[in-house]
Amino acid sequence: MARTTPHDRPLTTAQPLYWRVATELLDELRDGTIPPGERLPGERRLAENFGVSRETVRQALEVLRHSGLVATDRRGSHATLSGPPVETATSLTFPIGARATNPGAVDLATVAWEAPPPEHAEALGLAPHCPTLIHRYESAGADGRGRRTAVTSFSAVALAEVAELARYRDRAHDTGSAQLRRAYDWMRRAGLTLHHRDAITRLPGAPSVRVTRRVHDQHARPLEITDLVVDAQQDALVYEFTLPAAG
Repeated sequence: MARTTPHDRPLTTAQPLYWRVATELLDELRDGTIPPGERLPGERRLAENFGVSRETVRQALEVLRHSGLVATDRRGSHATLSGPPVETATSLTFPIGARATNPGAVDLATVAWEAPPPEHAEALGLAPHCPTLIHRYESAGADGRGRRTAVTSFSAVALAEVAELARYRDRAHDTGSAQLRRAYDWMRRAGLTLHHRDAITRLPGAPSVRVTRRVHDQHARPLEITDLVVDAQQDALVYEFTLPAAG
């Protein structure tokens, strides 16, 4: 007997609440909001997101498990829908300027809970000397050339909305797991639409350029600001843009 999924039946007001939650989760699985293999948020987070009880979430997950769309193991529930993971736009890798994994490169990333630079605090709407999550990234070639350094400050909004970022408050200075390469994916999964603006300036008296990225959400709330310094004499940044076809 063929199994049914939430999309096999039209949605009606007579359908139970858990079926509606299962339908919305299935939409996120199919449009790549939750990529294949990605762990789903916990029951408590899902219940808060959908405004339902945890029991309703459990029933919705059970529907998806029976349909083979979600699997659960000791690490939690994760998506099993076939298809390639959603790619993040090249221009939105975190932090800006981060290199692809290279065995010859020397990369270091750390997090700290401290007061951000004054210009970051102002951009994020933070009171002076108010601590927040700070991410620092350094990269250089095996020969020490092409050095890049980036400092990112996250806003109170980002820490309140994105659970994965908030967890790092208690893990500050944990250099072993501070890459945060999926920060933008976490923001998207939290329901935030990302808008960014990059400004490029040359540093006076030095063969380097500074790239300042500001990211805000669909409500114009600041999420993060990053200052990247690149040794322009030895290195280069490449930006890619895709324009829609005229029509």
